[in-house]
Amino acid sequence: MTKSSNTSNNAAALLRIEGITKTFGHTRALSDVSFSIRPGEVLGLIGPNGAGKTTLFECLTGVLPADSGTISRSEKLIPLRDRSSFLFYLPDGITPWPAQSVRWMLDFIVGFFGGPASLRDDVIQRLDLRPLLNSPIGTLSKGQRKRALLAAGLLTPQPVLLADEPFDGLDLRQTREVAQALRTYAASGRTLFLSIHQITDAARVCDRFVLLSGGRVRGEGTVGELSAAASSKHTGESPNGLEEVFLALT
Repeated sequence: MTKSSNTSNNAAALLRIEGITKTFGHTRALSDVSFSIRPGEVLGLIGPNGAGKTTLFECLTGVLPADSGTISRSEKLIPLRDRSSFLFYLPDGITPWPAQSVRWMLDFIVGFFGGPASLRDDVIQRLDLRPLLNSPIGTLSKGQRKRALLAAGLLTPQPVLLADEPFDGLDLRQTREVAQALRTYAASGRTLFLSIHQITDAARVCDRFVLLSGGRVRGEGTVGELSAAASSKHTGESPNGLEEVFLALT
């Protein structure tokens, strides 16, 4: 990216991530990962399996200790102990409180975290959870559980919600409905950072993208900005669409 676009990113950033590095033994999973998160955007973390997406989320939220790197807000560093005030992480493939109902989980999330109770009914409607409210979480299908957990994440009060593979297990219609719901909440001011494996899903919902491959950031920006960067890198015709851009930059 150009210097001017980097300056713009910094000026508009809600959070700035700098130099996140994580090594497992002799394997470097993340290497000097830096990017910005803007207020009220849907930011997509795009990369293949093994790119380091989940590791990055875990390092940002303190689930894993990073070897190095910082998170700052308005040029002030956010220490690890304070990150839970800004970031809520929704992992993929979890089944919390399997014996409890979806209704119980949503009420617990609002009560425990102090989230917006006024949003509860709206989230239930947009994610089509009313038929599932009395169902134990452990009895839900993969797609049903995904929607219920996304609802829980949306009811937390932290400014930034990190969701790992939010569309995994959803069919095409459900993916479109969930994407529309996420866009609605972002437009209302919630900042969403989504790790997405399927590029078509990412293109449908995200405003900007962080391209991650081999533990390194290969690009950051809108599709147009990334396309221009790819064209400059290869001194050729600009690639069309997010998938071609990703292939050109990684």
